[in-house]
Amino acid sequence: MKYYEKELRKIRKYSYSNLQQIETVIRIRQYINRNYAGNPDLNSLSCIHGTSKFHLLRLFKRYYGQTPKQYLTYKRMERARQLLKSGRSVSQTCFEVGFDSPCSFSTLFKRYSGQTPSDFRKEQFSQSHSE
Repeated sequence: MKYYEKELRKIRKYSYSNLQQIETVIRIRQYINRNYAGNPDLNSLSCIHGTSKFHLLRLFKRYYGQTPKQYLTYKRMERARQLLKSGRSVSQTCFEVGFDSPCSFSTLFKRYSGQTPSDFRKEQFSQSHSE
């Protein structure tokens, strides 16, 4: 069971939240997990799940501690790390995880991981060959 699902179950026990709200937030997160490369935005997420975008934003932040956009970026960065570890090029990884520009991808990747995608890839390559 994933960490966030455990946390939501705890919240259900101790709060009197609307179960429909929790289910909506879970569905939104699952949708982002499946469609992170397609650039789901707040407007499309709210339309798909039939709620106001401002309400959706508040709910998601309340239950997950971050906005849907922050979670989307986190999901993309995690997938990018996996792809770079597997030997994909930086530009292939950039487009596969849903970015339009290798420059913006590199900047964001460095902010999240502390190193550029090419440095991360080189480090992973050297670690795999030294073992």
